[in-house]
Amino acid sequence: MKGIVRSAIRIVPFLVGLVVLTLVIFWLSGFFNEKIAPGEVTTELPRFDPNVETKEPVEVVEKPYIEEAVGTVKARERTTISARIMSTITKIHVRAGDRVKQGDVLIELDRAALERQRSQAQAALQAAEAAFKQAQDDFERAERLRKQQPGAISEQQFNEFRTRRDQAQANYEKAKQALAEIEVNLSYCTILAPRNGQIVDRLAEEGDTASPGVPLLTMYDPSSLRLEVPVAEHLANRLKIGDKVKVYIDALQQTIEGTVDEKVPQADVATRSVLVKIALPETPGLVEGMFGRVQIEAGRRKHLCLNAAAIKRIGQLDFVEVVHPDGTKERRLIQVGRFGRPGHLEVLSGLKAGEMVAVPKNADPSVCPYLGVSQSNEEGTSQPTSKGTVPEEH
Repeated sequence: MKGIVRSAIRIVPFLVGLVVLTLVIFWLSGFFNEKIAPGEVTTELPRFDPNVETKEPVEVVEKPYIEEAVGTVKARERTTISARIMSTITKIHVRAGDRVKQGDVLIELDRAALERQRSQAQAALQAAEAAFKQAQDDFERAERLRKQQPGAISEQQFNEFRTRRDQAQANYEKAKQALAEIEVNLSYCTILAPRNGQIVDRLAEEGDTASPGVPLLTMYDPSSLRLEVPVAEHLANRLKIGDKVKVYIDALQQTIEGTVDEKVPQADVATRSVLVKIALPETPGLVEGMFGRVQIEAGRRKHLCLNAAAIKRIGQLDFVEVVHPDGTKERRLIQVGRFGRPGHLEVLSGLKAGEMVAVPKNADPSVCPYLGVSQSNEEGTSQPTSKGTVPEEH
């Protein structure tokens, strides 16, 4: 009996605790509270107000799909100036950046040694000419004497006169050629500009010794600049000689219209690209070596277009108010892309074609984050300002 009592004493606290825990659970779940009958709670939806806003549809717009290829500006006509003879540089008339015209004097070389050689060659030519005239007179006298008095001059003597005349004539011609060669070398002492252009590098200074083939100056024609760009195979097939394309020069922040001037008829195996050369008009500030991007139409695509004034922003979220046929408005989160046309943005998600959105009348740029973004009407090009940021498309 005592064992039963002891067992009951041990079990009672456990049972009491279980009952208390059950009661607490029921209380927390609201079992002992009075229940409210279920029903519907109606809220009034905002409605379209034509006095302060207008309705505009979400439109489907088709426009070209632009891809870019990057390249480097190079000159078609680039010239390296070097001397044709070895001589000391006495004067350099140009520096890097100077514009020159064809025929302008660029460099003068020392002429003293060649002037002395010319004097010697002129003297040698006079002596050779006198010797030739003497030999010619001797031969003519022998020829007349032989005709007048046959047998007065033997055949051997007559041949000797003719040989001396021929040798003197050869020496005379050799002396003339030597003088002409020196005259040509003297003309090489003055280096002239071979064409119109601009000096881009000066590789020697006065007092240096110029050697044949060693560069002294580098120049190119600014009017011959073109963008050399490797273009993907599928895009290169769209370009033809003479096509007009748009080239964006980052350093100038300027778009230039170029003309496809040349296509290398071979694709690079590693990059699967074709080298295309695009002639550029002479543009202030455009120099060789600049980075450029050519914009190539890769096809056409359709997208939804929305008035930027209809967009509102909370934090990083963009939303619009969709107007239903019954006049009620629904707030809808959207995702925007590039500018489609002035004042309108591409809609990536959140809307369907034909849906009507509310656009505030006389929209305040401080309210719409996208109205403060500068826009361009060139194939979706946009440049962001401090008012907001939109993905750019050059």
